[in-house]
Amino acid sequence: MSFNIRLGKQKDMQSVLDLITELAVFEKEPDAVEITVEDLINDGFSANPKFKVFVAEQESKIIGIALFYERFSTWKGRTIHLEDLIVTKEKQKIGAGKALYTAVLKYAYDNNYNRVAWEVIDWNTSAIEFYKSTGATYLSDWSVVQMNKENLAKFIENN
Repeated sequence: MSFNIRLGKQKDMQSVLDLITELAVFEKEPDAVEITVEDLINDGFSANPKFKVFVAEQESKIIGIALFYERFSTWKGRTIHLEDLIVTKEKQKIGAGKALYTAVLKYAYDNNYNRVAWEVIDWNTSAIEFYKSTGATYLSDWSVVQMNKENLAKFIENN
């Protein structure tokens, strides 16, 4: 079973959203996805795109994605944040995830980024072990901190 990796196009965004939703279900957050296909098109394909996405395609069907964007580190300078790496459940174990991961790392290397960073849920031990096996450092002593839109509004309104 072969597949190819390429940069995503506007026409792929429904499939991208479907995979994002599949990941949300896997991470036990089935109702967390708020974005739409239109959001993905507007934010990914405007004059100033907010992200890039590689897709794994097999027989004209998107089976995986790696969505990433540029960040700036006060310590490292230009970096990439790998937001999500997803392969649909029935196509896992065929190498698509590693190929997507490699595409992002190659993009970073070829474009002189100083680091690629991402988050991984602590119970996804197979992903953690895979990342470690590639030379990535797992920072178990750092925690993710987030503020959602509702709490952001509350904070701003009260300060």
